[in-house]
Amino acid sequence: MKYTYEVQPNRIGLFKLEGNLIGESDGMELTNLFNEEMEDGVSNFVVDLTELQHINSSGLGVLITLLTKARKKDGELVLVKPSDYIRNLLIITKLDKIFQIFDTVDLAMKELEAN
Repeated sequence: MKYTYEVQPNRIGLFKLEGNLIGESDGMELTNLFNEEMEDGVSNFVVDLTELQHINSSGLGVLITLLTKARKKDGELVLVKPSDYIRNLLIITKLDKIFQIFDTVDLAMKELEAN
């Protein structure tokens, strides 16, 4: 998996994931960066899934872990534009009820800024 990360001027962290989120190594790298950013005061995150092609149970576990960490710090983590395949996985696992899902990064940012 490839990813980019940047902190927006509004102090919201933006992850853009590409490829496949299926292994522990991918999850550890994301979690470590996430923890560092939270220590630096970032507590709201957008995860853009537009270019993510596949995710398995380990990958879903990573997203749940990041969401839990954000909420423990009174923050939030939202998802943007999962593919039909990933959206169906979220529905089947009922995670669509736990994660806020947006069609665009802009809409996700506006929602987090409003909170």
